[in-house]
Amino acid sequence: MNTSETAVSPSTSILPNGSGVAAILAAGIGSFVLAVLAFAGDKSVAVKSSLVFYKPTGALSGVTTTAILVWLFTWGILEWRWGKKTIAAGRVIAVAFVLLGLSLLLTFPPVVDLF
Repeated sequence: MNTSETAVSPSTSILPNGSGVAAILAAGIGSFVLAVLAFAGDKSVAVKSSLVFYKPTGALSGVTTTAILVWLFTWGILEWRWGKKTIAAGRVIAVAFVLLGLSLLLTFPPVVDLF
């Protein structure tokens, strides 16, 4: 087999990863917003009543709708900014995982009951 066919030439450009990194960070932000709104809705009557978008489901309708809208808006903005760029993904993915971990903690009843 000829190794020159499989080697990457120096002129080969790196594919941009901005779209993927934008999606990962937006997911982290969206999950964190969901957890914060659920926490706030449980702890504050004013927040809970303002999050009722559909009476049969109560505040859950507002929590999920708002979190989805924040996730989509964030994803759109990040895609617009990073879509065609190559981003240093390590730090951004670490932030996304920290946000995901915090969101899991905020939805875990023993942790929520501490506040």
